[in-house]
Amino acid sequence: MLKIVDIQKLIEGAKAAYTNLTVALVNDHVVRLSIMTESYFWHLHPNSDESFLVLEGTLFIDLEDVTIELLPNQLFTVPKNIRHRTRPGSSRSVNLTFESRDMETIRSEPTGFSSCFLFPSHTYQCEG
Repeated sequence: MLKIVDIQKLIEGAKAAYTNLTVALVNDHVVRLSIMTESYFWHLHPNSDESFLVLEGTLFIDLEDVTIELLPNQLFTVPKNIRHRTRPGSSRSVNLTFESRDMETIRSEPTGFSSCFLFPSHTYQCEG
């Protein structure tokens, strides 16, 4: 079925602290709209990479050894089997995620979390 998806209307209608909506199916992949005001739990995907494209706000993607900061119109891909969590960098972040339709999510706390940041300027900053 041919359909236009109004992303802005979906964003305006989101009221929950975390909203994750399927907006498109493309072959064997799914595109989701994620609107978050709080951190998502640590997890990994054993069978799919996961790409994030920020539309609004700042998105932090915590990996075990570095935190990636994404600004609007920036994209980052977390390879499969890499433990990560996402969290808004301000009061709210809005992003699109691209992943395999049959992606598995396994909750998995990190063994050691670093406080290094990779900024959009491609510079690192570590504490400690």
